[in-house]
Amino acid sequence: MSHPAPEPADEIVDAELVDDAELALVSPPSVRLRVTTHTVLRPGQALPTDDDAPRYSTRDLYVSPETAAAMTGTDAEPPPMAAFRTWCAEEGRVAVPCTTATFTDYGHSLMRRGLKISTIRNYMSLIRTTMPPGERPDNSLFLELLADYRRTNKRAVRTKRAFPLTIAYTRALCARAEQDGRPIGVRDAALFAFSYRFLARSDENVNLDIEDLTVLDDRIEVWLAKDKTHQNEDQNLVLMDRSDLRMVPRMRAWLAHLAACGVTGGPLFIHLMKNGLPASGFRESVATERGAYLRPKTVDERLKFWWARAGLVSDGRPVSSQGFRAGAATDLAEHGADGKTIAKAGRWNENSTIPDRVYVRPAKAANHDPFDVIPLHP
Repeated sequence: MSHPAPEPADEIVDAELVDDAELALVSPPSVRLRVTTHTVLRPGQALPTDDDAPRYSTRDLYVSPETAAAMTGTDAEPPPMAAFRTWCAEEGRVAVPCTTATFTDYGHSLMRRGLKISTIRNYMSLIRTTMPPGERPDNSLFLELLADYRRTNKRAVRTKRAFPLTIAYTRALCARAEQDGRPIGVRDAALFAFSYRFLARSDENVNLDIEDLTVLDDRIEVWLAKDKTHQNEDQNLVLMDRSDLRMVPRMRAWLAHLAACGVTGGPLFIHLMKNGLPASGFRESVATERGAYLRPKTVDERLKFWWARAGLVSDGRPVSSQGFRAGAATDLAEHGADGKTIAKAGRWNENSTIPDRVYVRPAKAANHDPFDVIPLHP
């Protein structure tokens, strides 16, 4: 029985004839092309090959000592993540990347400590987003535990807000600080008046530089590099002054004192010595991270100092610098401003429910009590 002869392995059954020169251009022997589907070449331009690749050395991979020192500060982990690492070390667990079980167990440990719902949620969100992309733990079990914690611990839901430092309180604080007659009183009066009109968060006002302000006769224009809501967007804010607040003359008095001390740039609100001069060497002696910039904690301390000297009393809520933001928002709400207006003035996210929920609704409830329709019983 005869069998057909096998076809040669190298026989071409169906092909297009290609010129040798053209074949060499498309696929030169022993040369690896450096092209992708996105490579764009001009007519006559040679195809890029491995021979055209840059030759790197270790010099191209290492940053300088100066750059490394500058990068050190940016690598600092926030306190919640540092606390998580400490807990993991004590428990014999891996912190990064952590497992879902570790993440859930740590969240439950925060609940056992009785922390506020908002605090736990913020801590755990930060820890989760710190994990490498693609290796973040599943948070569904943690959220189930948090929901149960919310149902069974009503005190953990309540947020104790700062006492609102409305225009009346702000004026009293500024006046009392100015009565002191010392430069520190001039600084604090400018700080308080500005914080109210700026609707400042606890650290925004003390992070400003003198160069960020343009002080005009009836307003202060502020260039704000970023805030909590606008992390990647700078803002140019116009803060109109009021005759009862006197923000402009108070700020000018403070800037004049700084200029007399030879300070015309850098931190806007700085530490002072008892003699009223800028605190030299403060970076090394007290606040290595903030340098001459006032710490938010210092603002709280100064506020409480003048609060006591002015004989002011709150309703039991804590008095802190956050109260200037709350006070300005409260004043706006009580005089008819809607949630969007307050959100814009205080630089809240446009979708935030805080202006409506915390300020507008309580103001409306106080001004329109449904029981007012019932006549008073004689």
